[in-house]
Amino acid sequence: MQKREFLKRLGLLTAGGMVTGAINPAAASSMVNGFAAKKEIGLQLYSLGRELTEDVPGGLKKLNKIGYTTAEAAGYRDRKVYGYDVTEFKKVAEDAGIKVTGSHVNPPVRAYTKENKAEIADFWKTTVEDHAKLGVTTLVQPGMPQVESHDDAALICEVFNNAGEIAKSAGIKWGYHNHNREFERVVKPDDKDKPRNPWMPVGDVIYDLFLDGTDPNLVFFEMDVYWTVMGQNDPLEYFKKYAGRFPVLHIKDRKVLGQSGMMNFKNIFTKAYENGLDEFFVELEGIEEADNMTQFEGVEACYDYLNKASFVK
Repeated sequence: MQKREFLKRLGLLTAGGMVTGAINPAAASSMVNGFAAKKEIGLQLYSLGRELTEDVPGGLKKLNKIGYTTAEAAGYRDRKVYGYDVTEFKKVAEDAGIKVTGSHVNPPVRAYTKENKAEIADFWKTTVEDHAKLGVTTLVQPGMPQVESHDDAALICEVFNNAGEIAKSAGIKWGYHNHNREFERVVKPDDKDKPRNPWMPVGDVIYDLFLDGTDPNLVFFEMDVYWTVMGQNDPLEYFKKYAGRFPVLHIKDRKVLGQSGMMNFKNIFTKAYENGLDEFFVELEGIEEADNMTQFEGVEACYDYLNKASFVK
């Protein structure tokens, strides 16, 4: 199916049920931009780029003023977060009224081998130790390892499970964040030479191999709903097939939330709540000079969209 046709049909594909209950507790009522701020809405700090890193304390205070209450970090380097010692950054965020509940971190290698499994495990041990001090509840890998075969996928799942065990020992949940390449397929060696029907996909979806090969008690999946759609898949179908595996979501659109018309956020939120949504983070990408908007203005527009949306609890 052509991508344009898929996106056109997405509204029909993402048919959800009724909301059964809200998961996130409501924040204290206050007025933000003329609206009652009663929702706990988080932001992936990657969304702000240099506008944050040039003034981290000031930037976090801006987020609180907009109405965001939680954040997911993406600046862990050399055992520091955005250049701060871990405990210092925690205080900077708390002083600004922001609780950092999650963090995105990648191991130092993309190609996993039996020889470097121990190196990756050591990396996660150090990372978990630091993030326990930061006080996060979730630690997420956002980078896709190299996958060219089923054996690669199996080894990756083994490494993911091990990372999950390390994080669990510190009371942190370990997860994986997708982009669109996870929806590509790998073919088993015995099937490579078989005749192919051009209308039928061949091979197994990499994302499914990750979901099937990891222990639900050790590894959760932070679905990026936008990249799932760009991979020509319906988030709701995954919520149904793998119920309970997506307690955290990235809420993203082509640019500002709700403006592209291609993301059915109402159905996505409705089904996600039914399947045990604990937390979500806005992520903003794609803002350009021609948009006449700063990143902070973009994340404020995203916040306003969700805060006014009746389907967000």
